Amino acid sequence: MKKGIEIDRLDKQILSILMRDAKIAYTEIAKKLFVSGGTIHVRMKKLEDVGIVKGHSLTVDYGKLGYDISAYLGIYLDKSSLYEEVAEELEKIPEVVEAHYTTGLYNIFARVFCRDTAHLKEVLHDKIQNIPGIQRTETFISLQESINRPLEILSLNEEEDEPSNDEL
Repeated sequence: MKKGIEIDRLDKQILSILMRDAKIAYTEIAKKLFVSGGTIHVRMKKLEDVGIVKGHSLTVDYGKLGYDISAYLGIYLDKSSLYEEVAEELEKIPEVVEAHYTTGLYNIFARVFCRDTAHLKEVLHDKIQNIPGIQRTETFISLQESINRPLEILSLNEEEDEPSNDEL
């Protein structure tokens, strides 16, 4: 963790609950953790201010919205130093939902959602492969997502323990 950022067990408990169910009310979290609703608000504000919580999002089943293709792209760059420029161009493509600067075979590993294979071909050929600095790409179509879960930041014992008085 970055220096100067201190989070305790209560912060982790709050995060753990919200990572599993972001719709839960702060008052419900407070009841579960035996603290006031104001404490939850203050803790969440702190976690946002230090950058641990980076906004709020909604998990959507893109397939049910007509985006039947989920694909991962291994992107080779002409030079690693082009990463920032290429990432800025990838960000302009709505179908690109993730991009990571990586070690290994690829300079960038990205995820795209497309309606069908014709749409995927259009995104690859007309958009991504035309970005200056991209040498070539390799595409991996996901057939099924088996696991998509938040990271467990607490052990089960920690999560169920009541916060101690010094944490309140």
